Amino acid sequence: MAHPKRKISKTRRDKRRTHYKAEAPNVSICKETGAPHLFHRAYEINGDLYYKGKVIIAARA
Repeated sequence: MAHPKRKISKTRRDKRRTHYKAEAPNVSICKETGAPHLFHRAYEINGDLYYKGKVIIAARA
């Protein structure tokens, strides 16, 4: 097994990790309903389930 010869400092370790950061999710606005939703995800409005602006599952009245 390989072992490091020296301890890696916290500064050096953190420099390497600077690229790992949280990003805000991309949000789209539906052209049919005007509701914001995540891309490639179904979303619910008033009990109806929509995907790509079309009703997939309608709420029972």
